[in-house]
Amino acid sequence: MFKIFKQRSKEECMCEKYTQLMHKAYKLALVDKERSDKINAKAKTILRELRRMHYPEVENWATE
Repeated sequence: MFKIFKQRSKEECMCEKYTQLMHKAYKLALVDKERSDKINAKAKTILRELRRMHYPEVENWATE
């Protein structure tokens, strides 16, 4: 009914954080390429962790 009372899962929090980081990296790409690359790297680590959560049997998944 109300979203304030709904508890979010770790996966949902990580997805939201990934989206925010990618959006920020996209905006920074035109201004500061180095900072954009660092933020993009953080987002990729979150993506790798999300993939491990869904497929724990696959450890060395290619992310690129």
